[in-house]
Amino acid sequence: MRTLLLVVTLSTTAFAGQTRLKELVEVQGSRENALIGYGLVVGLTNTGDTEQVLFTMQSVAGMLGRLGVRVDPTAIQSRNVAAVMVTSKLPTFSRAGATLDITVSAMGNARSLQGGTLLMTPLTGADGQVYAVAQGPVQVGGYEVNGGFSAVRKNTPTTGSVPAGATVEKSVTPNLGTATLVLRLKRPDFTNATRITAAIDKALGSAVTKALDSAAVEITVPEANKADPVAMLARLEAIEIDADVRAKVVISERTGTIVMGEHVNLRPAAVAHGGLRVSINTQFAVSQPPAFATAGKTVVTPIQQASAKEAEKAAVAVPAASTVDDLVKALNAIGSTPRDLVAILQALKAVGSLDAELEVL
Repeated sequence: MRTLLLVVTLSTTAFAGQTRLKELVEVQGSRENALIGYGLVVGLTNTGDTEQVLFTMQSVAGMLGRLGVRVDPTAIQSRNVAAVMVTSKLPTFSRAGATLDITVSAMGNARSLQGGTLLMTPLTGADGQVYAVAQGPVQVGGYEVNGGFSAVRKNTPTTGSVPAGATVEKSVTPNLGTATLVLRLKRPDFTNATRITAAIDKALGSAVTKALDSAAVEITVPEANKADPVAMLARLEAIEIDADVRAKVVISERTGTIVMGEHVNLRPAAVAHGGLRVSINTQFAVSQPPAFATAGKTVVTPIQQASAKEAEKAAVAVPAASTVDDLVKALNAIGSTPRDLVAILQALKAVGSLDAELEVL
């Protein structure tokens, strides 16, 4: 049975590629920062780390020692504790007191973190400084049930999250600068960098912008805006740019989905694509000894038969196409399935007939 071909066409006739500047660029220096920490999850129902995980028992002993309880790590036999790594993202311009969502992942051989509580865990950045402190009940989107010699598991119970589980302790406020600002393009492109430069100069009423390369645009802040660069950036973010995009085709062989963008062109080509179907059938024959025989026994013998059939398809001439619609019609004329089209598109790209960037997921 032939599978459905799903093709998504991106049309730009209605909107003409108009995109707000805030969707295309970011202010250099304003980015997220990764945070990481090591902590303990307690309150588990015998699903935590076993005694073989030495660092968990040492961590429990160290934590109790800081609370005034002296205990030998080798004497701890509780399975209600699990050692975890805590990760999060610190947004730019974060102020002290803001909350962050965190992810908690087991390090040892804990079976599940369901029902556990993360104890106070400092979260540090790449520079080793503490930027947030995490604590709270862990929410797990899966479960594991053991009974006798069988077990049932859904999703991953050894990874969970704590919404708003971390509190920012150290503010991160990059200096925007009053002399110059650099805008970083999320998708580097010389055409878009030039158009952004022209649009900003038009909005500010003076030639104060320069494209450094395909990924950065530098703005010399006018005297009238140096006292309040934030207001200037807010005004620039609303500017609409006629953004250009690269010709690109994204295909997923697993789902049979093909997505094509604008400017995808197809040069003349001839395509012949045949399919080979191989089948192996197994039948069983029963061999019995003669009647009244004193020796021998009934034997079941498997008999395998292999056959191969190759589909006959004539070569199809694919005409040149200037639009996405024409390209889809040309490919549909071959009468191939999405899995076949994956191979066809790859071959067309290899011979230079497909003028687009090809990405296979």
